[in-house]
Amino acid sequence: MKLRYTALAIAAALVAGQYAQAGEAEAKKWVDTEFQPSSLSKDKQLAEMKWFMDAAKKLQAKGVKEISVVSETITTHEYESKTLAKAFEEITGIKVKHDLIQEGDVVEKLQTSMQSGKSIYDGWISDSDLIGTHYRYGKIMSLTDYMSGDGKEYTNPDLDLKDFIGTSFTTAPDGKLYQLPDQQFANLYWFRADLFARKDLQDKFKAKYGYDLGVPLNWSAYEDIAEFFTNDVKNIDGKPIYGHMDYGKKDPSLGWRFTDAWLSMAGTADKGIPNGMPVDEWGIRVADDKCTPVGASVSRGGATNSPAAVYALTKYVDWMKKYAPKEAMGMTFGEAGPVPAQGQIAQQIFWYTAFTADMTKAGLPVVNADGTPKWRMAPGPNGPYWKQGMQNGYQDVGSWTFFKGHDANKTAAAWLYAQFVTSKTVSAKKSVVGLTFIRDSDIRHEYFTKNAAKYGGLIEFYRSPARVAWTPTGTNVPDYPKLAQLWWKNVAQAVTGEKTPQGAMDTLADEMDQVMGRLERAGMSHCAPKLNPKSDPSKWLSDKGAPWAKLANEKPKGETINYDKLLQAWKDGKVR
Repeated sequence: MKLRYTALAIAAALVAGQYAQAGEAEAKKWVDTEFQPSSLSKDKQLAEMKWFMDAAKKLQAKGVKEISVVSETITTHEYESKTLAKAFEEITGIKVKHDLIQEGDVVEKLQTSMQSGKSIYDGWISDSDLIGTHYRYGKIMSLTDYMSGDGKEYTNPDLDLKDFIGTSFTTAPDGKLYQLPDQQFANLYWFRADLFARKDLQDKFKAKYGYDLGVPLNWSAYEDIAEFFTNDVKNIDGKPIYGHMDYGKKDPSLGWRFTDAWLSMAGTADKGIPNGMPVDEWGIRVADDKCTPVGASVSRGGATNSPAAVYALTKYVDWMKKYAPKEAMGMTFGEAGPVPAQGQIAQQIFWYTAFTADMTKAGLPVVNADGTPKWRMAPGPNGPYWKQGMQNGYQDVGSWTFFKGHDANKTAAAWLYAQFVTSKTVSAKKSVVGLTFIRDSDIRHEYFTKNAAKYGGLIEFYRSPARVAWTPTGTNVPDYPKLAQLWWKNVAQAVTGEKTPQGAMDTLADEMDQVMGRLERAGMSHCAPKLNPKSDPSKWLSDKGAPWAKLANEKPKGETINYDKLLQAWKDGKVR
């Protein structure tokens, strides 16, 4: 009997040894081919992969063979699903089923899992916009606790959290990390630099408006430029040119269009980075504890239906109707995204840098013969209510999220995969593919220094101090899934003309208060809403803090800046 057990042990050891050799051979193959460039030397990449192999062996010994994870469908996640999941399996032996679905479906499935208490997936890449939800409901695992506790032996000693540029967005009011950034991208201003550089157009613009055609610093200039291209220039190379692009279909993506910081760009919120405090970019006020939501409507101290918010919605509707292609009114986010690449859009105030990779393809009307873009990106202009120290715009941070109480071994394996696809070994190459940077070491990599000209200002933006003012939804929002769905239905009524912008925002603010009132009664683990009593809005409207009182002049003189000067400011370490 003893000999039999010895034989089995020897056989097991041989299999393990063969596997280790195979895993190491696979790791070398991936490091030599796919995982370049990297901020690590090849030796360090192989050492990091060896750690993953050793950690995976412990889980395989516990019977873990396969895990399932989910993310929205963007270029970065497609690369993970099709390429990095395969690499992980070949190197570690653990198979990954990485599903790609629409963002709205990710949120819906996440909400279903939170309500049932049973996670559909072993790991999720969900927006950090849900950080306030995760913290309050107590269903999502604190990574800070996990990395020092149950997950310590499965946490990469070279994870280097300080190298991640988005962890401030995934940290809750308790100071703990709840999500690990996997990809991030900002919404910036986009424009046709080749058209803006034309002397004839520059002269014509200055003659009409009295200032230079350039990157708009305020919404007044953006509007003037939109008017100029749409109604003065009218045609470029025999085709219509439009001074603006947007989308307006009644669809969940219309909600993102607004919750992704449109109101903050106008200046609706209070000062504060990453989010306005006590009133954030959704218009939600929190109490002095900086955690308890007390209302969204002006009558409760919020700003969702404040003059600045109504101004923001009004401009959105007006610009789309006056200056965008007529088809824009019936488009969703996904349908509108590729339109600027077709060559008939002069500028776009609200453009997601996630489209950068698709906007640099050879042969496009907006790409030069040498592969450089005809367009550039820059910080979005600020509305008249905006003040220095406020959030400038939105930055999407898709982040790894794990449920408490899920199968411990499956969670550990999914955590390994999460660390693998964000590791220094692979993250630089992933950045080349998707241009959704998560690590400072990748942004500073010599590859991007050499190739910066291909990306139209993206590299300079992410290397500049400006990037910290573009932030995701913050912790004031107590239940992202429940509150986010209110936005698109109400905004759509302003688009169709069923309601005025004021009427649409009044209804939205009231419905947000109703939802928060229900959350208050239902109870939460932390910082449940506790609504302020209604009072006369004039009690709250102010020129000292949000909700801001209505300005006498909502269209000051337009201001622009020369793009080369802006770029130099970034290189010098200035915002602009």
